[in-house]
Amino acid sequence: MKRVRVSHLAVVLLLSLLLSACRGEPVTKETSNEPQQQQQQPAIKLETIVPEGTLDNPVGVVSENGVTRDLEGKLFVIEQKGRIVMVDPAHPATGAKTVLDIRDRVYTDGNEQGLLGLAFHPKKPGVAFVNYTTKTHSVIARFVMKDPEHPELLDPKSEVILLTYEQPFANHKGGQLAFGPDGYLYIGTGDGGSGGDPYGNGQNKQTLLGKILRINVDVGGYQGKRYSIPADNPFADGEAGAPEIYAYGLRNPWRFSFDSVTGKLWAADVGQNRLEEIDIVEKGGNYGWNVMEGNLCYKPEEGCDRTGLIEPLYTYGRDLGVSVTGGFVYRGSAIPDLVGWYIYGDYAKGTIWALRQEADSRVRNVTLLQSGELITSFGVDAAGELYVCAQNGSLLRIVQG
Repeated sequence: MKRVRVSHLAVVLLLSLLLSACRGEPVTKETSNEPQQQQQQPAIKLETIVPEGTLDNPVGVVSENGVTRDLEGKLFVIEQKGRIVMVDPAHPATGAKTVLDIRDRVYTDGNEQGLLGLAFHPKKPGVAFVNYTTKTHSVIARFVMKDPEHPELLDPKSEVILLTYEQPFANHKGGQLAFGPDGYLYIGTGDGGSGGDPYGNGQNKQTLLGKILRINVDVGGYQGKRYSIPADNPFADGEAGAPEIYAYGLRNPWRFSFDSVTGKLWAADVGQNRLEEIDIVEKGGNYGWNVMEGNLCYKPEEGCDRTGLIEPLYTYGRDLGVSVTGGFVYRGSAIPDLVGWYIYGDYAKGTIWALRQEADSRVRNVTLLQSGELITSFGVDAAGELYVCAQNGSLLRIVQG
């Protein structure tokens, strides 16, 4: 999960002091780099799909994208302790069905460790990839369906480990998995933890930490492993950096996603103590950590060398939140005025925002809702509608207000 600097009780107390709006009350505050004419923003609210206490610390929700007809419309929720459960938003009363239980191999003592990512193969029914932690490593593994008659069930005995990388501390694991438009699997890693990136992993191109990785899971063979390296990866030959690296200089990218129309890769990177950031990630891009935090110098605090560093599309400070949760560019049909906006939030304060880059490159950021939730993740269904995972064990859908 993300960086959590205070205890759960302290977060709850913080919320009680800071959040005066109840869930479902829209806010239409707009901020940007330039003065903007105020416009009526779409009102949204959160509709409960799975009530509080039903799920065990959900940290992600994905769809199977209709690859298997029987699973069309279903959602798969990642529980941090090591389970994946299936929910039918059209018939929520049917409850959650266990799809995969690997709690016997997932290590969750740290509040940012556990089962953190899930991605279904975009073309192969019944094949899924997960990202989880052991006590010392992150693991990227493949699981397959247990029985063709039940394509929703993954066999825990079918695990094939593709990739592992050592984790020096208990926090900053990243954890996101997603297939890109190119068919490759993208992996968010985080800098390995502690504070301030003491080992300099973000800028070290020889380590997989502090990066977004890209691998081909359909063809094996790289150093005898079950994946290969895309030929156009920035360091594919392994001479100037690890071949798996797609982009680097990240602290803890807690959720990234691809715009289903433009193909752009949006990532939310959790800050150290001043700024949270939203990035548009490009192949080979260096996003600055730990030379920079957001668009400010971090090491050194002044006069840092910004040469070759890509600054964020947008940042916000401690007056607005303390831990960004990345979301999705909305491409659904239920809220037409939000189409093309990137929807994201803050874990601790529960705010949900909409962000868009205009044709003239100016950035607009609009406050949509004070949710009152500890937002652990956003998700999207096959129709493009958005969902929110809350730490209290609920699953909520974003709908027109």
